[in-house]
Amino acid sequence: MKTQTPIFQGIATALVTPTTPQGVDYDRFGTLIDWQIAQGINGLVICGTSGESSTLSDDEHRRVIAYAVERVNGRVPVIAGTGSNETAYAIELTKSACADGADAVLVVTPYYNKTTQKGLVAMYSAIADASTKPVILYNVPSRTGINIEPSTYAALADHPRIAAIKEANSDISKIVEAFSLVGDKLDIYAGNDDQIVPILAMGGKGCISVLSNVIPAQTVALADKFFAGDLAGSAKLQCDFMPLVRSLFCETNPIPVKAAMAAMGYCENYLRLPLVPMEEDHYQTMLTRMRALGVQV
Repeated sequence: MKTQTPIFQGIATALVTPTTPQGVDYDRFGTLIDWQIAQGINGLVICGTSGESSTLSDDEHRRVIAYAVERVNGRVPVIAGTGSNETAYAIELTKSACADGADAVLVVTPYYNKTTQKGLVAMYSAIADASTKPVILYNVPSRTGINIEPSTYAALADHPRIAAIKEANSDISKIVEAFSLVGDKLDIYAGNDDQIVPILAMGGKGCISVLSNVIPAQTVALADKFFAGDLAGSAKLQCDFMPLVRSLFCETNPIPVKAAMAAMGYCENYLRLPLVPMEEDHYQTMLTRMRALGVQV
């Protein structure tokens, strides 16, 4: 049986990347990283979807990962988003992130040029072969147009560097099937904030979270309560957080979370096209829901 130490247990924030019209705001990025760690977060995902990796230049992408690794300085695991719809580029980003000291890489399925399940096996195997760090498979078919089938997880599960799954397919039956096939070989993390407790209940190790950008300590408390055996307390928090989760996904991620973090003073509400700032009515509703959870905005 494949045995491994989880990359993290609990909550890892899929961190926003503070940007301005002039580029990445590294001062605010550093402040944000330090605040997240002080709030007790269990890991940080850099240059994921919430980090706007798809609109960062190649130089920015690599520098943001390297900066985060240096700033974190071993305090929590740093997971670098290195996926691409061009496998050769994903391999180069993966090698770069590994060389710069990332603890693991998160690799999304190829978007737009959808492949077959056989193609997914070939792509992930090639990237994992090139990686010197653990690889997390990232399944988010609502954004990429392709789903990783449970049987495909099974075909990849024995690769020595494929360690985990970020599962954001929203189909709980498929997720249960994945647990039944590979739950003893791959760690499974929730990729949707509305499914943290259900996936933990199946044996998941935690969540790669958008919500924890905004309320990191409270999101960590949800996981901590679960692991301490307080399922009712954990489930209550899951329910309490649902209004804010709905706001954070009422428009395409990361539009709402960027607006939320700007309201908290951690970045500008600046996005690169084709993303545009949040609609005002959605924004005001989100602020109300943030205040209800004690967020100062």
